[in-house]
Amino acid sequence: MISNHAATEPGAAPPTVAEALFRIARDPMRQLIRKWNWKSALTSSLFRAPIFFLVNLPAGPRAAAGAFVTELALRSITSGFYGSLTESIREAEPAWLAGLTAALFMPLANHSLELVVHWLRGTPRLAHSILASVCFTFVSTLFNLYVMRHGALIVGEKRQPFSQDMRRMPRLVVGFIAAGPLAIIRLLKRRGTRAMPMRPEPDWENEGG
Repeated sequence: MISNHAATEPGAAPPTVAEALFRIARDPMRQLIRKWNWKSALTSSLFRAPIFFLVNLPAGPRAAAGAFVTELALRSITSGFYGSLTESIREAEPAWLAGLTAALFMPLANHSLELVVHWLRGTPRLAHSILASVCFTFVSTLFNLYVMRHGALIVGEKRQPFSQDMRRMPRLVVGFIAAGPLAIIRLLKRRGTRAMPMRPEPDWENEGG
């Protein structure tokens, strides 16, 4: 569901996924700390904390509130790093591999720490909470990569004010939802074109006799 659009410089070849990951490993201070993505930290906290509240509400309002505060505090810090990681690979090609890399790596990095923190804190419905958070991470990571490839929710070069990102969000949401079906349609069209038999050229020289 990731578009092939990326905000690369005109005439510059986009990096491969391996090159983007090597760039992060070579200079993590610049890529992950100096480019800490406060937009991701803000949006992730606002979405994830209510998930933990609702999942733990059957255990009581106090337990739900505790889970809410814990997740809010955790995501306010860590999601900025995960957002900067996603932003660092947003221009990588091929787009499907960048999406797969983010979708597989993010849950591992995200929820290992999340599990430990909530376990130590004593979140009652821990398994249900982490499962809901993992499902949300899979979708939100692909969505964040999609919108970042379109120049939204980034804090580095070509960034825009957060208010402008939010104004663009309805159209980006529609584009993200439609990206998967459109990619399937394009793939089917390409396969149909390849499978179409070639018509024989008419033999004009022998047609007259």
